[in-house]
Amino acid sequence: MKQTFRSKTAFVLAWVWLAFVALNVWDLIARYTGKPSLVALAVLALLTSLVYAIALRPATVLTEEGLLGRNPFRSTFVPWAAIDDVSVSHAIAVRYGDEQVLRLWTPMSSARERAKAQRRGTVPERRGRFQTEPTLPKAEQAAAEAFAGKTHADWVGDQIRERAEKARLRDEAAAPARMTWSYDSIAFVVVTVVLLVGVVAFA
Repeated sequence: MKQTFRSKTAFVLAWVWLAFVALNVWDLIARYTGKPSLVALAVLALLTSLVYAIALRPATVLTEEGLLGRNPFRSTFVPWAAIDDVSVSHAIAVRYGDEQVLRLWTPMSSARERAKAQRRGTVPERRGRFQTEPTLPKAEQAAAEAFAGKTHADWVGDQIRERAEKARLRDEAAAPARMTWSYDSIAFVVVTVVLLVGVVAFA
C-alpha cells in the first residue's frame, strides 16, 4: 500500500500563497505600468518557484518496493531491504548503503510538538478517592498508549523501520538506492532568476 506524507502546514500555506499570487498577477496586468509591473511579476515568479520547491514538492512516499524521499531538488529511492537504520530527532534520518544518510524533509517535529507529545504521554496524577476523569474504551486507550510521547515524525519513522525489518525477514536482496535530480524544480528556479535579472537589466 502506498502512503504519502507531507507537511500539512506548508502545503496549505503554499496554496494560500498561490491564491495571493493569482490575485496580484491579475492586478498587475490590469494596472500595467511598464518596468515596475514586469519586475513585480518576475519577483512573484521567483518566489513562487521557491515555494513550489520547498513547500509543495517535498514528500515522504512509502511504496511496496521501498522508500521515496522527495526533497526540494532531488528524489532518493531506497529499497526496504537496503535500509540499515532509522532515527528521528527534528527530522527522520534513514541510513543505508555505505554509511549514506537520507534526511527526509517531511514530516518534521518541532520542539513544541515534541514537548506536547511528551506531556500527552505522561499519566495524569489521581487526586482524591474517586475517579472523576472519563474512562476511555479499550481500543481508544490502546491507541493513546501507542502514540504516547510520539510525534507524527516518530510514527512515520516506526512505519519505515517496520517495513525495512519485514523486508530483511523475507531475505529480500538489498538493491542499490537511486538518486535523481528534480529537474522541474531546478529549471523553475533557474528560469525565474534569469527572468528577474533580464527584466531588471533590460526592461
